Amino acid sequence: MINIVINGNKLEGTQLDSTSKTLKLANGAQIYLAPGKHHELLIAIVEKFSPRFAPGAVVLYVGDVLNKAIIYEKDRLEQLGMPITAQDRLPDIIFYDEARNLLFLVEAGISHLSVTHRRRRELETLLEGFGATRIYVSAFLYLADYGRNASHIAWESHVWIAEMPDHMIHYNGDIAVHG
Repeated sequence: MINIVINGNKLEGTQLDSTSKTLKLANGAQIYLAPGKHHELLIAIVEKFSPRFAPGAVVLYVGDVLNKAIIYEKDRLEQLGMPITAQDRLPDIIFYDEARNLLFLVEAGISHLSVTHRRRRELETLLEGFGATRIYVSAFLYLADYGRNASHIAWESHVWIAEMPDHMIHYNGDIAVHG
């Protein structure tokens, strides 16, 4: 069961207002999000990044800027052996590709958020016992956003830019991500 929450309230399938953005999931479900760059990027990651670079992967977690879960597949995350507690700081989006045993950990690069060396170490510590191969991705809406953050991005990670959705930048990651 997917728990869909927006601003702490369960969504009953009704649109928030005329400015809402719609996140369309692979299973046909739609989630309405408030307007804003962060939600715009979350939508692009789920709708454009995932089909290209993580086809068949399941969305297990999507969080918003207020650290509220929009999608939180807690039971599935725990089944996979991911220790989840309230104080753990999850990335903005988690996808799991069971066929390839890949866990995609995506940070939405709005403001200063990206997979930095420190953030990568935090996630590695959190996922110590998790057996899947981890793919760290910093996602940005625009190339200019990436440019402002490029010097902070961790080695052994990847960068995806929504305005150029068919391409990724690989920071010497051993695993080239292909759809």
